[in-house]
Amino acid sequence: MGDTHTIDHIPNPHAIIFPLCYQGHVTPTIHLAIKLASKGFTITFVNTQVVHHNITKSQSVETGDDIFAEARKSGLDIRYKTVSDGFPLGFDRMVNHDQYLEGNFHVFPAHVDELVASLVRSDPSVSCLIADTLSPWMSKIAKKHNLISVSFWTQPALVFSLDYHLDLLKTNGHFASQDGNRQDAINYIPGVKSIEIKDLMSYLQQTDVSTPTHRLIYKSFEDVKNVDFILCNTIKELENDTISAINDRQPIYSIGPLVLSPSGLTRSLVPTSLRPECDCSQWLNTKPNNSVLYVSLGSLILSNRVDIEEIAYGLSLSKVNFIWVLRPDAISYDESYVLPIGFENEINDNGLIVPWCRQMEVISHPAVGGFLTHCGWNSVLESLWCGVPMICFPLMIDQGTNRKLVVDDWRCGVNICDKKPLTRVDVAEKIDRLMSGKLGQDLRKQTIKMRETLESALAADGSSEKNLSQFITNVKIKISKQSRQ
Repeated sequence: MGDTHTIDHIPNPHAIIFPLCYQGHVTPTIHLAIKLASKGFTITFVNTQVVHHNITKSQSVETGDDIFAEARKSGLDIRYKTVSDGFPLGFDRMVNHDQYLEGNFHVFPAHVDELVASLVRSDPSVSCLIADTLSPWMSKIAKKHNLISVSFWTQPALVFSLDYHLDLLKTNGHFASQDGNRQDAINYIPGVKSIEIKDLMSYLQQTDVSTPTHRLIYKSFEDVKNVDFILCNTIKELENDTISAINDRQPIYSIGPLVLSPSGLTRSLVPTSLRPECDCSQWLNTKPNNSVLYVSLGSLILSNRVDIEEIAYGLSLSKVNFIWVLRPDAISYDESYVLPIGFENEINDNGLIVPWCRQMEVISHPAVGGFLTHCGWNSVLESLWCGVPMICFPLMIDQGTNRKLVVDDWRCGVNICDKKPLTRVDVAEKIDRLMSGKLGQDLRKQTIKMRETLESALAADGSSEKNLSQFITNVKIKISKQSRQ
């Protein structure tokens, strides 16, 4: 009890925060920084130079060199730094992704260490290091500089737990087995209900487990077992058993959903997009409520040409109103994708095709009634937050596992196809069922219930707010103990 009484006299923590460099990690980490700053933390947020470059050049108005300048004007104490990832700005990190990951192992940590040392020297109030879980250098650098280490997991607790228990999956022959992986269901991961092999993350189903991506997972999840605290962008009510089982091993706090509120407050304070965003509001304002399908397959993973064209013709067949985010690098990082000749004429005013957009503003618009999604975790949370049911088309990484949660566990979405080749007829049929059939009505009701669960978690007495308060208290207690040593 004595520790709790003394925490009021401890200065608010000062945390250095490092996101992972991908859009799906940068966005929730910026939201985390704003949330912690609003609770009294001082934050020094560190982007790599290439992420900073992409964010600033994507803005329609000049933001200058400090993306948190507006946040500071609003009273939040967030400072901003950039760091080299070891590669020049012109180096294509997606075309040369394996080489880039190797640099993250061997070059980037030295740049991080140098910056952290400089920040700690210049400001003794620095007390915490918060980094994306997929930062295998994190606990070592935190320990070297006597900082509290906090791992931030941007995906669901289910995915965290499967990665955390890779040793169990190996021992039981479901992963990295020289004789071929077992194909029966997995029912021995603490806090995880029986899960089929097909629902594991794509990298756990591969036979070559020596890739840089696999090494990133191995090293990161060795490192995370040494950190002081884990923050997870999920909700206790959705993944209670999984979170509780991890908490038996290490302190983990579910503080999600870290999503942009439809008020647009966060976007107006801090730009997060690595690509220029189109404003779709005028087009949406001309459409009836729940009549528009939003289509986006994410910011990173490549699709194949055949699937993209089947989706295109499926949209055309369905006659539904739609907004389709179709990145120029949808099928190749080397060359821009062009839709079939005549397609855009065929759809007339039914469809709006854009290279990127303000996703939360689109799916929170009353005209939007469904979301055809790759099941990236941010997209899932945003769709649930807006009460929009999903058509699920996972591509790789964690997306197939997220699909299981959305479709099988929470009943807030439907599969676009069940592991068979995608056809335009299937696409049109699933769109029709979601947008105008009984299935869509049932899914919409369930998704609105889920939205209420998320809203309750973020209320003043909700689970995520309580967890965040407990995390802050425990950080302060740990700072107090360290200062007395």
